[in-house]
Order: sequence, then structure tokens, then C-alpha cells
Amino acid sequence: MKKQTPNPPETQADDDSLDPVELSEVTEPAISARLRNPRRADPISHIFTIVPGVHTETLLSHACETLASLNVLITDLACKLESSNRNVALTIQQLAVVAELLVNRALDTIDPPEGATAVQPGTQH
Repeated sequence: MKKQTPNPPETQADDDSLDPVELSEVTEPAISARLRNPRRADPISHIFTIVPGVHTETLLSHACETLASLNVLITDLACKLESSNRNVALTIQQLAVVAELLVNRALDTIDPPEGATAVQPGTQH
């Protein structure tokens, strides 16, 4: 039987070829420019966009679902890890949970659930 696709090119998996100093010299100007001027387009993530005019509630709902999915993924990963790697994964999971709680509170402030009293934004931090 004849093979339909060509063989992939042979490459060496050499981690030493990525010099951190050279990478820093390339990435530092772009990152520094972004930090100096936050209105400047991010050169790394400009390929992803959100459709203009989407309601805030819809954006927050999708953010909440994404954070919930991240929580599940990180929790599953943490169960497979040990020692300090597990602690790092659990810390990331906890941050995802906190972010999800914040998004849920924002949703409740914008559109309170039926039967619930509106959450009044406070000045406490």
C-alpha cells in the first residue's frame, strides 16, 4: 500500500537551542512597550477577538463557564501530581475558584437571580 502523506522532517529535540538570554532580548521590548502603553495592541494575543456588542452578562457567563472548566482540569491534573508540583496545581485551582466567585458576584450584581435581593456594591475591599 502506498503512503499518501510524506514523512515529517527530521528535527533534533535539543532544548539547549533555546537560549533564555536570546529569548529575553526578543520578548523584552514587546512586553516593555505593552507595559509602558496599555492601550497599545498586545502583539501576542491579537489573533483572538470578541465580537463587538456582546452583552456584559454574556461575557461574564462565558468567563464563569471557562473558569469552572479550568477548575475541573486543574483539579484532575493535581490528582496526578505529587509534592510541590501538586501544590502549584492546587494554587492555580484555588485562583480559578476565586476568579469564578468574583465573576459570579459581578453577574449577580448586574442581573440578580429571581427571588433574590439585588447585591449592593459596597466599598469594602
